[in-house]
Amino acid sequence: MENGKVVAISISDNKGEKKRNIDKAKLVKGLGIENDAHAEGGERQVSLLADESITRVKKDGLKVLYGDFAENIVTKGVDHNRIRLGDTIMIGDEAVLKVTKIGKECHSPCNIFKQVGYCIMPEEGVFCSVEQSGKIHVGDRVNVLKPDPSKKPRSPFFR
Repeated sequence: MENGKVVAISISDNKGEKKRNIDKAKLVKGLGIENDAHAEGGERQVSLLADESITRVKKDGLKVLYGDFAENIVTKGVDHNRIRLGDTIMIGDEAVLKVTKIGKECHSPCNIFKQVGYCIMPEEGVFCSVEQSGKIHVGDRVNVLKPDPSKKPRSPFFR
């Protein structure tokens, strides 16, 4: 088990745009984050990005804020390089996510790339389905639980 915390939660009204930050949200089983443009089910219901990744691109001179890569949840202290398909992620006391995709196919160039000038989601984004509904808050703990090792990966981005 790996522990970290939520440092940002972000939602948007439309897909392909920077997201705005909020202090708390409700994760809805089978859909995603309530009031987010991506809350429609499928395998990319919720996106996660590491604060450490955002800090790295800031050091490279990119001026970005949380939500600029259209990520829903930014974590700190969780090594996203160790996350695998099928991992279960618990946020706070209620919400449970399951990792369904690591990285994503990106339009060339996508709207985020056009707005920000760079996008790390195709390689570093972690996408999840909501397995158990629950409320989350900035500052909540994030626990990554490892999956059943007999399960096979479902994504070409599996590392």
